[in-house]
Amino acid sequence: MILKKNYLEKLESDQLFDLAEFIVMENFKHHSNQVLPKDYRKDIHSIYNEEIIYCKNSEIFVAKDHLGGMVGAIRVLKWNYIDVLPIQKIFGINPLVATKEIHVHNIYHIGRFAIKKEIGNIYLFKQLMICAIASVCAYKDNIVFAECDSKLVRILSLLGIKTNVIGASINYLGSETIPISMDYNGLIEFYNKNKS
Repeated sequence: MILKKNYLEKLESDQLFDLAEFIVMENFKHHSNQVLPKDYRKDIHSIYNEEIIYCKNSEIFVAKDHLGGMVGAIRVLKWNYIDVLPIQKIFGINPLVATKEIHVHNIYHIGRFAIKKEIGNIYLFKQLMICAIASVCAYKDNIVFAECDSKLVRILSLLGIKTNVIGASINYLGSETIPISMDYNGLIEFYNKNKS
């Protein structure tokens, strides 16, 4: 199914549980042949609880269909150096150690990226990515961390986004997940080419 029209908006904090449910369900649809593990609700609650903590420092962008159902989502978080980021919790990677060799202005985290499996729309993918990286591309010394499915890392590369793998992969939410960083130089060409 190709989505002909979608509505991009910022998600309100009272919709965080809907976001968490969408993220978990879509990840398992994409990566586990729609087979949900018995404890998938635990994943939903875990993501929801994390996003409650992050919401004061983050922006969540969602695409909705004409009926108001979520068809895509992504979250960008400006790190306050206090909250534990998913890259720390899942991979044990300290962003400060991972960036110690370079001068950094702000550290961001991108997460909760999902697009409804039934939708084949590269334009929606690009729209969501542009929303997420706009803050990162605002200053040349910004850096962003993310945990990406191995397929997504390949897609980012094909689109011209340069990523740096910063650790070994693990299985997370039904797929091989890789910790990555992206800096201004690796994002700005994609951003300038697609922002309009």
